[in-house]
Amino acid sequence: MYTPSAVLLVLLRLGMRSAGAPQHLASKGKVQCTCKSTECDSATCWGDLCYFTVVEGRELRGCFDVDEQLQCVTMPEVYTKCCFSDHCNTNITAPVDTADEGTAVLVAMPVLALLVLSVGLAGFIWCWRKRQVKRCQREDDGVMVPKVSSKDEPTYGDMFDEFCTSGSGTGLPYLVQRTVARQIMLVECVGKGRYGEVWRGTWMGENVAVKIFSSRDEQSWFRETEIYNTVQLQHENILGFIGSDMTSKNSSTQLWLITHFHEAGSLFDVLQHRSLAPDSCLTMCLSVASGLVHLHTPILGMQGKPAIAHRDLKSRNVLVKKNGQCCIADLGLAVMQCETGDHLDIGNNPRVGTKRYMAPEVLDETIRTDQFASYKQTDIWALGLVLWEISRRTVVNGIVEEYHPPFFDLVPSDPSFEQMKKVVCVDQQTPSLHNRLHSHPILAAIAKVMKECWFQDPKARPTALRLRKTLSKLDQDIDHGLHKLKLDL
Repeated sequence: MYTPSAVLLVLLRLGMRSAGAPQHLASKGKVQCTCKSTECDSATCWGDLCYFTVVEGRELRGCFDVDEQLQCVTMPEVYTKCCFSDHCNTNITAPVDTADEGTAVLVAMPVLALLVLSVGLAGFIWCWRKRQVKRCQREDDGVMVPKVSSKDEPTYGDMFDEFCTSGSGTGLPYLVQRTVARQIMLVECVGKGRYGEVWRGTWMGENVAVKIFSSRDEQSWFRETEIYNTVQLQHENILGFIGSDMTSKNSSTQLWLITHFHEAGSLFDVLQHRSLAPDSCLTMCLSVASGLVHLHTPILGMQGKPAIAHRDLKSRNVLVKKNGQCCIADLGLAVMQCETGDHLDIGNNPRVGTKRYMAPEVLDETIRTDQFASYKQTDIWALGLVLWEISRRTVVNGIVEEYHPPFFDLVPSDPSFEQMKKVVCVDQQTPSLHNRLHSHPILAAIAKVMKECWFQDPKARPTALRLRKTLSKLDQDIDHGLHKLKLDL
């Protein structure tokens, strides 16, 4: 195999040999060729054929004798072209390298795609900014005009069912959320707390709840919005999310969280004024446990959700629905476990949970903050206290107790961290259980569940899934007993 350098040397020697051919050779059938190489004596030479070649980027022209015609072969990195008329090699050029063209195309395509993407992004940002300006111009001192739906337009329920039960579970799409916030009219304030206020509003002719956060609790609003918008939380025992927005009113910024409206209010409010039958008590307890199971359980897949611990479960953060079931609300302190299981997303909220509902390991600061299971175990402790509040207002043998919060007889109405630590960690006290609870099969089983939730050792407490199974079996046994009674009658 000849190298390009060797070919170049051979061609130069051949060109040198034929460069000085006499002119009378034309009468012997020779052709005159353009001669262009370092060995040419003149601009022309005589031979049986003319050649043009490119070797290592150099263009050479000259003439061959007939026995040298085998040189007219193109090899890798050497291009050769031969012809048989006078000066036929003068204007021959090498063909364009197709490999270079292919490389150019490969380079140009990503650059073109990036250019198109940049133009599209710039157009989107321009449209978004234009829309924001128009929206600000439409605001008139923060007054929002509700949109009244006609018979042909979708209702709030239709839209929520379409967007929130189709798999995402993250409320309405983000841009629709912003539109919804502009169409809500606030009607009345139905609750106040350290976080801000809860209002009943109307949207498309139906009630919605608008939680307006105070400026000092911005991180809770941000965290709750983040969780609702990133994970699958659609569940009958989790408060239904519609949207969130930042809006302006009276020259101040308000942080809105828009959810389903439940007229009965929180479990705390209901227990203040209503006593319960044993079966209603079980329905409430089972629904709260079911909601906690959904939070604690990861769902794998594209439409899944990470495991979530609530961290502030209490009767004020549980709402009562029309059917007597409960749904868990207020995810402002929630912690999420990443799918890999080796990272916890705690958020950036300086707020701490409610001291009255804190587990022993939280109060004595022995909780393993790097383990997600630790946070679930604190939820179980709080769940036991919520079940205690429900059972206390349940009528058994004509006896029912007044509503009181957990540890009401051991600490003041607003206990300090140290007071709760002494009662729960040092004295290892738990709420007292009335004797009447043990005389009814439903209440006796619930009382047993409560005691398991209050183990000092976090690892000894049952999981939310096991508690739900226990309460579900109790509910099934009751249904079976009622069915058998009907058959007997």
